[in-house]
Amino acid sequence: MFYCILADFVVLVHLAFILFAVFGGILILRWKRFAWVHLPAVLWAAVIEFAGWVCPLTPLENWLREKGGGSGYRAGFIDHHILPLLYPDSLTRPSQVALGVFVLGINLGVYGWVLRHRVKMRV
Repeated sequence: MFYCILADFVVLVHLAFILFAVFGGILILRWKRFAWVHLPAVLWAAVIEFAGWVCPLTPLENWLREKGGGSGYRAGFIDHHILPLLYPDSLTRPSQVALGVFVLGINLGVYGWVLRHRVKMRV
């Protein structure tokens, strides 16, 4: 039971990281120094997608589920709603690259807007 709870927690952390990597650039609109935390997260997420690697959180979650005596997922909220977002059946190599482009595109747009705004403020 404890391992299953830890596995669910890892899934929530994984989802939070994905959301942070995709949308965290918005936080720099308010807190500019936040970019020092966000930029490495964006780069990591993009590299994982472009290289086709598996995020280290995925094997950790699977290991915790196995230690908890399970091999699959139970039908709970996390398993039913969050896991399909992280591990879609339709995930292909081209869709991984598209996700990487999406993450970079959103964040390049936000960071570009912030930089343009800063330049205008200094002039």
